[in-house]
Amino acid sequence: MWSKVSQIIVSQEVYPLFEKLVSRQDKERALNQRARVIWFTGLPCSGKTTLALCIEKELFNRGYFCQVLDGDNVRCGINSNLGFSNTDRLENIRRIAEVSKLFLNAGVITINAFVSPTQEIRSLARTIIGEEDFIEVFLNPSIEVCEQRDVKGMYRKARAGQILDFTGVNAPFEKPEHPSLVVKTDSESIEISVSRILEHIIPILEIREA
Repeated sequence: MWSKVSQIIVSQEVYPLFEKLVSRQDKERALNQRARVIWFTGLPCSGKTTLALCIEKELFNRGYFCQVLDGDNVRCGINSNLGFSNTDRLENIRRIAEVSKLFLNAGVITINAFVSPTQEIRSLARTIIGEEDFIEVFLNPSIEVCEQRDVKGMYRKARAGQILDFTGVNAPFEKPEHPSLVVKTDSESIEISVSRILEHIIPILEIREA
């Protein structure tokens, strides 16, 4: 365990290297894309991971370079020490946003799929990533449809008191006030949702000659 003095010394010796790195603009030109963070938010089982994977595949097939960040691949690694309290949820999103910012600086399009249930949490992510680079996509099916899709039985367990702090049942979900795009995944097919999302984001990701 490091002493507090050691931690202070280390913090004083850490200097950001961003100014010495190859610029984000040069990396974007090399990849022929504009890096952005596409942030899917919505209730559990609203379709976030499904659409994130579909969008990644479609963008990759069109020559874009992407990385998906999802609850499963983040919480089993970099955030494996976090639970689901309000404090831990904030820290979970803070770390994700900081990782996303590193991908942005590498010129990579990042596709994030997280419940991110409150305005506070999403505002934290938007602030860290930057307003211009943050594309918020709100998946907005009814909670009844989300429960029908829940093959793990999480909603049922939450209603039975077996899972605490489960968003939509015993923890709140605050709908985004001004998302970039709203997708009703209970009334349109995956193909239509993917098409609508691509139509919205590709003009933002394209590098256009001056």
